[in-house]
Amino acid sequence: MRGSLSIFILFCKNGKDSAVNTRLVGILIDSFPKILINGLTVTLPLTIISFALALVIALITALVQTAKIPVLRQLARFYVWVIRGTPVLVQLFVVFYGLPSLGVLIDPFPAAVACFAINEGAYCAETIRAALESVPAGQMEAGYCVGMTYLQTMRRIVLPQALRTAFPPLFNSLISLLKDTSLAANITVTEMFMATQRIVARTYESLPLYLEVAFIYLMFSTILTQVQRWGEKKLNAKGFSQNS
Repeated sequence: MRGSLSIFILFCKNGKDSAVNTRLVGILIDSFPKILINGLTVTLPLTIISFALALVIALITALVQTAKIPVLRQLARFYVWVIRGTPVLVQLFVVFYGLPSLGVLIDPFPAAVACFAINEGAYCAETIRAALESVPAGQMEAGYCVGMTYLQTMRRIVLPQALRTAFPPLFNSLISLLKDTSLAANITVTEMFMATQRIVARTYESLPLYLEVAFIYLMFSTILTQVQRWGEKKLNAKGFSQNS
């Protein structure tokens, strides 16, 4: 009798574990496309738009610093100092929750784009500035000797050479920005992480779902890493052919 009871209890326990596992697998299968769609429609656009604007800001800031225009150079340095010295999460809160007290209302997605672009622009500006300064000064003098202006010399001679130096760290910044977009959930942007949080609130399966969204972030980062390697090979091959 006791043996039969033990077998019955073990069967019920195994059946319960099997039911829990089946439910968990069903949740993960159902949530994966939902999280991925938010990644493709919100996270990636947020990353691409923010980084494109950040590159424009960074290039202007770097050129202003290398041109050594007194007032503008100090403003550029002040901008880099402030942005690099404050957390991006605080910047998001200032723009989205702080500016409304001054009468400035910004929707969540544009607010996130503005914050990420301004924040990433400061870091990329230092990367581009260092790349520009790595180009020998004689390149600028050569451009002036053939009658080019400062901007023409930068565009035709200096920037193409600086690009090969700046490309790897800039792409690393892009990958870092992709992961940092998860902070936009704090200002109600429905990107991958917020989509996951909503599913967790409904299913109470926090660990598996957070691991699932981490895996999706890893997939995106791996793809960008492969693109970075391809781009580096192309730039190195182009540089080798030009030198030869």
